[in-house]
Amino acid sequence: MKTTSAKFDPNGRKWIVVDADGQILGRLASEIAVRLRGKHLPTFTPHVDTGDFVVVINAAKVRLTGRKWEQKKYYRHSGYPGGLKVTTAKKLNQEHPERLIKYAVRGMLPKNRLGRKLLKKLKVYSGAEHPHEAQQPTALKLGSRE
Repeated sequence: MKTTSAKFDPNGRKWIVVDADGQILGRLASEIAVRLRGKHLPTFTPHVDTGDFVVVINAAKVRLTGRKWEQKKYYRHSGYPGGLKVTTAKKLNQEHPERLIKYAVRGMLPKNRLGRKLLKKLKVYSGAEHPHEAQQPTALKLGSRE
């Protein structure tokens, strides 16, 4: 039996719309990361970009469990001494709600140039409108766990 390796095919990609309204952040991000990498396809190859484009709408309505809105912190550094900046999840969601999902998905992708390329296929919007109607995206229904 031979092992086949997938070749990069930009025409084989699909566009998927995911509604983040009421979804838990981590579960949503893991499903998005699987779709971006192409792990849901039988032709998955670890070193080739075989995944789909993912458009996330209603990013401002994503949920966190427990007390994570106050306790979860996001760190960044300016590069200068004492330049550490800390932001809570609540403040980040109020100012830039699309970054919550983007940071969560980025942590689940490979930490190399392929991961950076995959992240460019993720489009996140805080409202219900998005400018990708011309690509005719299909809606993906994720299981909501209440």
